[in-house]
Formats: sequence, structure tokens, C-alpha cells
Amino acid sequence: MGWRGLSVGSPRLSGMVKAAAQTRSKTTGKSPFACSECGWTTPRWIGRCGECQAWGTVAEVGAPKAARITAGPVSSPAMPIAQVSAVEAESRPTGIGELDRVLGGGVVPGAVILLAGEPGVGKSTLLLEVAAQSARQGHRTLYVSGEESAAQVRLRAGRTDALVDELFLAAETDLGAVVGQVDAVEPVFLVIDSVQTMAHPEVDGAPGGVTQVREVTGALVRLAKERNIAVVLVGHVTKDGAIAGPRMLEHLVDVVLAFDGDRHSGFRMVRATKNRFGPSDEVGCFDMVDTGIVEVSDPTGLFVSEHAEPVAGTCVTVMMEGRRPLLAEVQALVGPSAAPQPRRTTSGLESSRVAMVLAVLGNRAGLKLTDQEVYVATVGGVKITEPVADLAVAISVASSVMDKPIHPGLIAIGEVGLAGEVRRVGGLEKRLAEAARLGFTKAIIPADVPNRSKDSKPMDMQAKYGLRTFAAGDIRAALLAAGLG
Repeated sequence: MGWRGLSVGSPRLSGMVKAAAQTRSKTTGKSPFACSECGWTTPRWIGRCGECQAWGTVAEVGAPKAARITAGPVSSPAMPIAQVSAVEAESRPTGIGELDRVLGGGVVPGAVILLAGEPGVGKSTLLLEVAAQSARQGHRTLYVSGEESAAQVRLRAGRTDALVDELFLAAETDLGAVVGQVDAVEPVFLVIDSVQTMAHPEVDGAPGGVTQVREVTGALVRLAKERNIAVVLVGHVTKDGAIAGPRMLEHLVDVVLAFDGDRHSGFRMVRATKNRFGPSDEVGCFDMVDTGIVEVSDPTGLFVSEHAEPVAGTCVTVMMEGRRPLLAEVQALVGPSAAPQPRRTTSGLESSRVAMVLAVLGNRAGLKLTDQEVYVATVGGVKITEPVADLAVAISVASSVMDKPIHPGLIAIGEVGLAGEVRRVGGLEKRLAEAARLGFTKAIIPADVPNRSKDSKPMDMQAKYGLRTFAAGDIRAALLAAGLG
């Protein structure tokens, strides 16, 4: 087989090169190099994986050896699972209700928690408050900062009222020094800010590299399990929002929390993406203020504006953040445009779904929007990713086109299909109950919702919550129920 006729970068040429490299490594007897992320192999070391394009993940792999494993000493004898005491693994409240909600009741001794978020979102501020609350409860706490000096952290602690006697502070970047601090302080709660700044003294590579992060995390996990210390690690994220470092980092820890929020708003959310001790679909809400960060037990009011009188182009829906229903207001502004391609601008909503709803309004409801500029946004900087807001977007746009406000006590819940039908959404009864709790009296819901709840009784929201529901089968019926027919 010849090489003539093959272009550079062709799949056939790449396969021939890979096969030749593997054959050469076998004949020369040299150990191949493999990527720790995807397993791609190469006969020589390179800085970047040719398969997954990750940097610093290619390392030499030794030839497999058939070694016999001999029995060794055990740490503790095995016993029936019912006889194992669970007292030491009982969760301890952190003193911050919203964080306890996400963690499943509090921090479990010996657990390792990874908190990741974008720069400036408030990770250090939140954990300093958590450490202070733990110290106020009489639990000796050690806060290790690898990004700031001790004086800088002390300055922030004075601003956020986090000066507690049982809270110890150290600025270290060497893992050996961190272990020495743990030996001296003997804490029950340890915060490492951040894991990317720590360096293992016996591992080559710069701090933050794949190998360093993996070894540092593994050592801290062993420290937490051996000494029954609750450890919280601060993690960085990439520009794509993923946790920086090897994927193995998320497998090593017990809990993975994502801390995010709008840079132009003080509202913050903590989401659990992995939790071995509780639910992994809970959300905690916080607000960044001048004195630090405070929990928001009822954040619905942040996403719904109050108007002195009804305004055209607004509609309220109920989204779900984890298991928590939150009311969110959708606002629309429609006006004539002289441009050949009118603007379609969105904020807080997916532009593709808004464009789809506009197309359905034009083709299924008869609204002429081809020469109109459309601006659709949410209130308070909240982001709605689920399709439950489709119906609220359609009603707010139609209300703006007709310059006719809807009833102030009306909410709209439902997904809009391309055929104009209104589809069902999950957790409808929980959404309606939250709307009724906040004073809403009317709701437009999909017509194909089963009239049964979890206890197999008819779902009569008016008798149970005082909320009158209107079942809409399509977009025209929904607009008619909203008074826009």
C-alpha cells in the first residue's frame, strides 16, 4: 500500500500513521505514552493529546506486569451492614439554611466538597461566611488561602463580620505545609481556597496542572477520611463553564457544587451536580450585598416586578430550579421597524426558543411580526432554560402587539409546539401551588394535563388553593383565555 494520493489530514492517512506508530512501539520495545483523559496512545511524548486536545495529560505507560497480590492487613474487620454505626456520618448544619438545603441537611464529617464557579462570583466570600458560622457553633475551623495573603482575607473577614475565635487562618500553597497546619490546629472543618493553587511536594509539574490537581485532591480526600474532617475545596472553571482540571477530580470528591450568577446582578445560585449524601437537584439562593453574602429563602420577589397599574407586554410564569418553584416575569416590547431585517433581541431566554415562538405566533395565531422589532427579556437577570416559559413569551408578545395588558393575577405555564399546541410540563401542581401562595388567582395551563395528582385524587386547584385554571389546547385558545383573542 503506497502513500501516493493521500492528502495531509485525511482520515486514511491518520489511520495509517497511527498504525505505523503502534507497530514501531511494539517492535522497538519502548513503552507507549497514553492520555489520562481519553486513553489515546502515541509512541513518543507530546504536550497535547491528539484525540481530546487536552494539555499535559500524556504520560508514559509501563508494560503490564503479571503480579500476584498477597493478602495484607485490613484497617477494620468486615461486619454486617446493619451493625455499622452511622453516628459519625450524621450531617452537621452549617448555619446557612440555603446551603444546608443543597447539601441535604448540612456537612457530613469526612466529606470532601468541591465548590466551583467563575472568577468574582463570590466563592471565597461564601466559604468565609460558612467557616465563620461553623466556628460560631464551636467547631474549630481552618481556612487555608492559596490566592490571597492572610492580611487580605482578614480585611474581608472584618467587612463581613467573620471574626470568630475558633476560626483559624493560614496562607499556604504547599500541601505539606497545609498538612502541618492541620496537625497544629486539629480542625473539624477545613477550607482550601483553591485546589488549583496547591502543589504536592513529591509530584512534578506546576500548580494547577492535571497531575498536580489530581494528586493534591487525592491526598486531601485521604486526609479527610482518615481524620474525619469535612473539607471544602474551591475549584476554578474554564471559559466554557466546566470545572478546570481532570474529569477524575469530580469522581474523587463526595459533593460537587456549582456557584453561578449574573455578573451585573447580586443574585447567586448554588446547584448540586453530585451529592452522595443528599439530593442532587436542589438549589440554594443568595444575594451579594456590601457586607458580604446573605441567603434568600424566598427569591420569587426578585424576578417579578410590581406595577402601579397593568402594563401591556408582561406575563408571569413559574420555572423550576431543582425542586424549588420560582415565579419569573417575562417582558416583551414590539414596535415597527424600517430595517429590512427587524431585530430580535432576548435576555435571560434562549434566542432559538423565542424565535420559534414568534414563528408560531405568526403562522398559527395570525400575528404579523415580519416588519416588527421584538425585544424579550426576564426581570431580575434570571435565566430560564426550560420550555415552560414558551406560553408566557407568546402571551407577552401578543399583549405588546395589541397594546392590551393581561389580568395582573394571571400566570401562564406551558410549552408551545411548532403546530401551535400547548404541551404539558412537569411538576405542574407544585408550580400552581407556589403561584397561589403568592396571590395569583388565574392560570393558563395545557389542556392535555392528566386530572390526577400524586394521591390519585382530581386536581382541583380552585378548591384547594383558590386558583382558577384555564386549559388551553393550542396557542389561539391560550391567547383567548388571556383576553387577547
